[in-house]
Amino acid sequence: MFKIVKKRALNPTVSEMVIEAPLIAKKAQPGQFIIVRAKADSERIPLTIAGYDRAAGTVAIIYQIVGGSTMQLDSLAEGESVQDFVGPLGKATEIEGLKNVCVVGGGVGCAIALPVARALHEAGAKVTGIVGFRDKNLVILEEEFAACCDELIIMTDDGSHGRKGVVTLPLEEKIQQGANFDEVITIGPLIMMKFVVGVTKKYNVKTVVSMNPIMVDGTGMCGGCRLTVGGKTKFACVDGPDFDGFEVDFAEAMQRGSMYREFETHAREAACNLLKAEVQ
Repeated sequence: MFKIVKKRALNPTVSEMVIEAPLIAKKAQPGQFIIVRAKADSERIPLTIAGYDRAAGTVAIIYQIVGGSTMQLDSLAEGESVQDFVGPLGKATEIEGLKNVCVVGGGVGCAIALPVARALHEAGAKVTGIVGFRDKNLVILEEEFAACCDELIIMTDDGSHGRKGVVTLPLEEKIQQGANFDEVITIGPLIMMKFVVGVTKKYNVKTVVSMNPIMVDGTGMCGGCRLTVGGKTKFACVDGPDFDGFEVDFAEAMQRGSMYREFETHAREAACNLLKAEVQ
């Protein structure tokens, strides 16, 4: 069992938990993930490590409450414990040698982008952060990004906070203005990453995408997280989650990502009924 030492809501659908896990905190690196199981009968949930404190022995996770499993996780309170917390898994984001990087995050993907931006900043790189949300009520981690970005651009679909529009707009502006990025690292919804790659490919700016497909065991055994990258089959849990964005087959990834949508809807409804019963 792993104790929840801190819990806070970042917006109406996104929460952060800080978990006591000293062995994981000792080895965690930006870009890696863990697999958490809220209760003994819960499903495994892969979540990218949003932060870690080696001295305190804690690991932070940020999750969006979208289905039955994340609803069960969110039902736990500060001071309670999660059943399982396994990691770190996957390969760390490669930041060595980078001097000028644009980190592009979207929605809850910003939780994954933040530790990468922070690590780049600590390594002495110039960091331009571009983060996008649907509206101001869904904005998360603004202060944290501002602290580790030389320039932070916030975009909202409706213009209620920051600039109005999508993340590719300021990205292309920066490239056209001669930003000369060594690399663009983008983390967020598949469709967003696809369009980011569409922009950077025009200007031949190396782009790394963080893939988070369907995942079960985190060791490559189940095959659920397979992707086509450069015409070859890769597994996000062991070969990634970071890949060359120019080589990812986004059409296949999006098709596979929607396979269990109906099942997830039923699971969410079942979890709602279960949690109501527990309250009663």
